[in-house]
Amino acid sequence: MVKAGLPRILNRIFALPDTPKRFVAVARNLCYQRANLACGLVCAALFAPATPAQQTPSAGSGQAFPVKPVRIMVSAAAGTGLDATTRLIAPKLGEFWKQSIVIDNRQGILANSTVAKSNPDGYTLLFVSGSIAVRHVMFANLPYDTLKDFAGVTELYTPNSVVVVGPGMGVKTAKELAAYAQARPGKIFFASPVAGGMDHMNSERFRIAAGVKAQHVSYKGSGEALIEVAAGRAHFTVVSVLVAQSLIKDGKVVALMQRHPVLPGVPLIADVLPEWTLVGASAVYAPAGTPLPLRRQIGADISRVLHLPELKERLDSVGIHVATTTPEEHEKRLRNDIAAFAKVMKEIGLKAN
Repeated sequence: MVKAGLPRILNRIFALPDTPKRFVAVARNLCYQRANLACGLVCAALFAPATPAQQTPSAGSGQAFPVKPVRIMVSAAAGTGLDATTRLIAPKLGEFWKQSIVIDNRQGILANSTVAKSNPDGYTLLFVSGSIAVRHVMFANLPYDTLKDFAGVTELYTPNSVVVVGPGMGVKTAKELAAYAQARPGKIFFASPVAGGMDHMNSERFRIAAGVKAQHVSYKGSGEALIEVAAGRAHFTVVSVLVAQSLIKDGKVVALMQRHPVLPGVPLIADVLPEWTLVGASAVYAPAGTPLPLRRQIGADISRVLHLPELKERLDSVGIHVATTTPEEHEKRLRNDIAAFAKVMKEIGLKAN
């Protein structure tokens, strides 16, 4: 009975221009009328609606990503360098994906914890600076675990940091700065925004590598730190070229070295102080559990956008060096950055809060 009845029943089902749920109901009725439970089960299995997991597009499934708007959490305030860069990337990425990009600015830990708790489906991404590594070693009770609750997607860029001193010091090189500090024990101060922040940690690493003995003074932001150096109340700072460029051009501060060749006549850190490597890069993360193939796809799409000539040239002109990576490469970088920040904290006697 099964062999004779199944083809006729399936033909009637295929002819119905209705939903899969309707197919299942009709199939069961037809089969039960013929006392053929096996036929009903076969038809139900063939035409049962997909589960939500089956319906979700994922890399490797042949379905496109994304099929709905993507939310980017920016772990920085509006108007910051990371925010400005994200807003350059987002429209181009939206055009490429043919989907809306929703940008949501939230401060530091709040943005990070929101993404950590989101669904691992690629539709919520975190754009964050290298501060994510600093926070991992600075704060003992974060509402997330940096190494367990996030999955790397790609790095975005490395900022072009520059070491600057006050113009009245007569200092032109790192060696001269070390000698200047040695001649004035206990009287040299370096400025940075936020104690325990990424600029502070990189300034400490510069001070140690260059052999400069100086005390740290924290300010509200990079702009205030630069003003203090220009006024002579602090002696040096390590900041982004983007922030310092106009003061350097006007001669209000003197640039000793830079990370990337943007400022004419200013030597590269790699050439004059190779033992000092700047740590931290702005990057993209997804919630832990986001499939690796999907993260690779998202990272490749972001990289494609960042390397568009008009966008890359614009970023290069303000000292932002595009440096995209694979998810695996970035996760390795994150672990190395955490280790580097932990080491400098130990050297300067700074403990986690």
